[in-house]
Amino acid sequence: MRVDDFDFELPQDRIALRPARPRDAARLLVVRPGTDPEFVDRGVRDLPDLLEPGDALVFNDTRVIPAQLEGKRVRDDVTARIGATLHMRVAPDRWKAFVRPAKKLVVGDRIRFGGEGRVCLLGTLDATVEEKNDSGEVLLAFDLFGPDLDEAIAAVGHVPLPPYIAARRPDDDQDRTDYQTIFAQKDGAVAAPTAGLHFTSDLLDRLERRGIEHHTVTLHVGAGTFLPVKAEDTADHVMHAEWGAVSAETAAALRAVRDRGNRVIPVGTTSLRILESAAAASGRIEAFSGETAIFITPGHRFRAIDALMTNFHLPRSTLFMLVSALAGLDRMRRAYRHAIDEGYRFYSYGDASLLFPDQRQ
Repeated sequence: MRVDDFDFELPQDRIALRPARPRDAARLLVVRPGTDPEFVDRGVRDLPDLLEPGDALVFNDTRVIPAQLEGKRVRDDVTARIGATLHMRVAPDRWKAFVRPAKKLVVGDRIRFGGEGRVCLLGTLDATVEEKNDSGEVLLAFDLFGPDLDEAIAAVGHVPLPPYIAARRPDDDQDRTDYQTIFAQKDGAVAAPTAGLHFTSDLLDRLERRGIEHHTVTLHVGAGTFLPVKAEDTADHVMHAEWGAVSAETAAALRAVRDRGNRVIPVGTTSLRILESAAAASGRIEAFSGETAIFITPGHRFRAIDALMTNFHLPRSTLFMLVSALAGLDRMRRAYRHAIDEGYRFYSYGDASLLFPDQRQ
């Protein structure tokens, strides 16, 4: 399909720069194909009433790290400012990263991150450019490794806010809390699984009292989630791989949910993508651990899930393509037009939608 088919106009004032407070005060647009009305305006707090006892929500337990690093390249006493966004750890001392400006770097260059205005080496982190490819991605070999490297990244790094927020305000200490779900346990993401940001302990308690299960999977969201689709046709777009896992225990629990006729509902496209990666052709969810570069566009046959809770996504993005695959492109264009007209807040800190599949697809 043509990428232009997934374009739409979004007023800048619909982009949320801060989340709703409390988190579960966000709005929720319910999209049910084949019903009248097709779109219903609700709130995230209404979620227990919108699901059935025995249904299961699936959350991503990845934890966002302060993966945005700023530093200087030093080569023959000539310096250049370098920005790097870590996106995949490949060894205790090595990370793949997107850098800017990439043209300033060659293999073998040394970069010192942090240390701005410091008179000693405390608060600095040094790395060597070990590999470089044409897409602006490099492999950085750090001088530290393991927990020592993690501690240094936490000290000098910044929360990698999405470009549409970072262009309008700097990150601050509040973002270190706001841009983390209450399920975050496993370090490795450079972007939050944002649909999970809406959940509070109170909402979880209400869901449990309603008889709705919740389970966790892991997908370490990479910086590739921010990259625009530059191809003209979806068939020519290449997804960046991300690491994820579905435990044997979670897989068995979710199989039991579907065997008794209830629904598996991922919270966020990241949870959906790892579940679809773990599903056999029969739809049976299996244990999974490894990289996935699954790219879901209209025509995909969903195997592991029965609905999706997700935020509102960018035009021409792989995530808008995914929700269009689930509920139908024309319907999602109408849903987004409804959301814009009704004042919903978009993107990472914005409102949410609850999408049910178009059974005719």
